[in-house]
Amino acid sequence: MTARTSTAARPSGTPLQETDEPGHTGEEAVLDVGPVAHGGHCVAHHEGRVVFVRHAIPGEKVRVRLTDAGDSAKFWRADVIEVLEASPDRVEHFWRAADSPRAWSHGHPPVGGAEFGHMTLARQRSLKADVLAEQLTRLAGFGQVPSVWTGGVEAVGEKYDGGTGLGWRTRASFSVTPGGKLGMHAHRSGHIVPVREMPLASEAINALHLWDLDLQGVERVEVAAPANGSRPLLLLAPAPGTKDKRLRAITAQMPGDASVAAFDPQAGTVTQLRGRTWVQESAVGHEYRVTGEGFWQIHRDAPGTLVGAVTEFLQQGDFLHPGAVVADLYAGAGLFTAVLADAVGETGSVLSVEGSPGTSRDARKNLHAAPQVEVVQGRVETVLRQRPRKLDALVLDPPRAGAGKAVVGQLVASQPRAIAYVSCDPASFARDLGYFRRSGWELAGLRAFDLYPHTHHLETVALLTQGP
Repeated sequence: MTARTSTAARPSGTPLQETDEPGHTGEEAVLDVGPVAHGGHCVAHHEGRVVFVRHAIPGEKVRVRLTDAGDSAKFWRADVIEVLEASPDRVEHFWRAADSPRAWSHGHPPVGGAEFGHMTLARQRSLKADVLAEQLTRLAGFGQVPSVWTGGVEAVGEKYDGGTGLGWRTRASFSVTPGGKLGMHAHRSGHIVPVREMPLASEAINALHLWDLDLQGVERVEVAAPANGSRPLLLLAPAPGTKDKRLRAITAQMPGDASVAAFDPQAGTVTQLRGRTWVQESAVGHEYRVTGEGFWQIHRDAPGTLVGAVTEFLQQGDFLHPGAVVADLYAGAGLFTAVLADAVGETGSVLSVEGSPGTSRDARKNLHAAPQVEVVQGRVETVLRQRPRKLDALVLDPPRAGAGKAVVGQLVASQPRAIAYVSCDPASFARDLGYFRRSGWELAGLRAFDLYPHTHHLETVALLTQGP
């Protein structure tokens, strides 16, 4: 149900505990804020040490609270608690729980997942473009920003949100306080802040009013509310020792139109409590069943946006056409596979590869009517080695960590004519792009999309082709 990173209200994933070495943690300092850095921070310096500052804007002077400042650490981390000289791009944060100065004035850190909410959307996108440009030059080895990219990050979904960047999440992840209240983790912290709204989430998620429920016995709640309005799904991760009777009592509190299931994040198992264990998604003219925590894009407009960019790149180069042989790697429930199958027709073929057994089963159900599709569950590099074929094109949509050197090497060895690379992390994308370039491949096209407004995340779609 969630994205491969954690689709949750904190796209960065599971919270990390703060360092055991307190050092200067908890102290305050006044800093001049420097450039943006990958990860949602800006760079500053204090007492000869680099400090990664959240909730700031380059050029500001701020007072910060050091949140991770061990004496032996190479760098420190900090949150803004007061803005002394504000950027003209600073705005009032739309979400009080995520407003760092306000949260710290109440004695606790802000929730994660909206770390750019204190600045205009235009400045957010400008900073994201700066980060992507820096990763391309530093990790991919470009001497300057490649000319195939406009240098901008494109807005998505404005017809739905009125230009606010709110209400776009069709999936969200929440933690539960020791008292049984819905909450969210602070960044890199075990501290859970109770919440009574999630402005980035869709109206359908907020309408569930999960913050009114007694969730004692549950550690985490995952929510999926498809943009097509179909039945939402609530996944409950029980705390150790929670009895089935308690889970049934929690289920009885849930809104009646929602399906409810228990899930074990470690084992990947999903157990029905009420309704179904999957949701029905609609995108690009197809219907998709997505079970449990199976991967699906979290922005309501992401599926159409990404599929459109991928097919446009491949069709412009005549890499995708009737009769073509293509592959969809890290295919999930088959979002790209279904559209590729339409494009190649029954005279072509599509190899769809997904590592997760449950998600691969979804893909089989979603694609059973397409005889030109072969769905294989397994590791990408293993499947490509065992099923060698001459490919016109392949679509590569790896998890946040990227494909990695070994997979890139296998892809290069398979010699497709073109690769459409979809990435949700500019650093891992740039690193992989560097591997491709050193193997003689070229970046032939690049677009960047703001599919995560008010966070530091962005999505890229690139076209890679073999060099002359």
